[in-house]
Amino acid sequence: MLVDRADFADLHDLAAHRQRLWESQRHYVAERSPLHRRAWGRKRPPERLADLAELPLIDKEMLRRSQHEYPPFGDYLAAADSEIARVHRTSGTTGTAMNLALSRRDAEETALLGARAHRASGLRPGIRVVHCLNYRLWMGGYTDHSTLEAAGATVVPFGIGETQLLIRTIRELGITAISCTPSYPAVLERVIAENFPGLRPSDLGLKLGLFGGEAGLDDPEFRRRLETTWGMAARNANYGVTDVFSVFAGQSEVDNDLHFLALDILHPELIDPANGAPLAWQEGAKGELVLTHLTRQCQPLVRFRTGDIIEITGTGKARSGRTAPRFRVAGRSDDMVVVRGINVFPTQIAAVLNSFAELSGEYRIMLDGKGPYDILPVEAELAQGHVQVGSLVQTIERRIKTEIGVSARLTVLPFNSLPRSEGKTRRVVRR
Repeated sequence: MLVDRADFADLHDLAAHRQRLWESQRHYVAERSPLHRRAWGRKRPPERLADLAELPLIDKEMLRRSQHEYPPFGDYLAAADSEIARVHRTSGTTGTAMNLALSRRDAEETALLGARAHRASGLRPGIRVVHCLNYRLWMGGYTDHSTLEAAGATVVPFGIGETQLLIRTIRELGITAISCTPSYPAVLERVIAENFPGLRPSDLGLKLGLFGGEAGLDDPEFRRRLETTWGMAARNANYGVTDVFSVFAGQSEVDNDLHFLALDILHPELIDPANGAPLAWQEGAKGELVLTHLTRQCQPLVRFRTGDIIEITGTGKARSGRTAPRFRVAGRSDDMVVVRGINVFPTQIAAVLNSFAELSGEYRIMLDGKGPYDILPVEAELAQGHVQVGSLVQTIERRIKTEIGVSARLTVLPFNSLPRSEGKTRRVVRR
């Protein structure tokens, strides 16, 4: 079902290809997914993908409820148990963990699609890449491992934990690439400083960082700090929505924005997150990303709300020659904080904090109650070696007010006060 080199293909041809797949998929979902039939009521899936907005949206809470009432996979499981080849579970970062089922075809398409993203980011045959995501059920572990292999790389399946052993392994095996979350290098930096006297992160010889699972790399200051410290190219190579595809977007070696690399088997839409109204898929548009599977066998989704707020930054041919549309992720709708009527995302706060050399880049937003909020409470950490705060707090608070338009209450903490995570780091903590 995948189109060879779809990220370079003519967009009109890909639209026709998606339409052909939809003509089969719409019948498959209508016949086999009770969840979708309930949501649709008397509506029937339209013949044309262009008319998909006639159908109601599906959201994460509906999937959670389905799995609670019809365990373990929910009544949107459209394949027989005998067709399930692999089972995963979501990380549960934003709520109850979900059980995910993949058929052999689902798993193969997931690996090949993810390989597009990693190849676009510079992964090649012969490169040794250490994969440092959680292998325990989470799709980011084994399934993302399979995408690295499908890209032709030599994969070292390390997982998380035993960080000192990881550092020795990188040196002993001559590993030159790492796959992990953007916050994980900070964990490695601390372990290197504490246990390997005289060793600098750049001495490990890593040349390529393939990052995903968290926001951060869109901020040029964060990327600059990461690349300067480690001496490697940092790429946002691993963007996905676990319920849909583990990886379906990534940066190229020459383009900073994410490429939507799945137009041959995944149909994207934009909606207004407040009311669900459709928005035009065009350059400059900003809204919540909605996705529809066109070939999924086990747990197909039609008009699924991802919760990710994106901005489309390009629809023409990119410098890399790719035709795949480009976009940036502003943040998740469930991480969005409304302060006196202004929508604030953690990535905006990070962009301000990362512009100050006195800070380590580690931060979190600590919220009491459900809001609304008049002031944004932020905890930020001093960089190693910095102990004087002076007028720093007032300077940063003024910068946040000027650049984002909200009042913040900043607490500056000593270096190494905030937790480092081997998995996903939570930037918004609701108490």
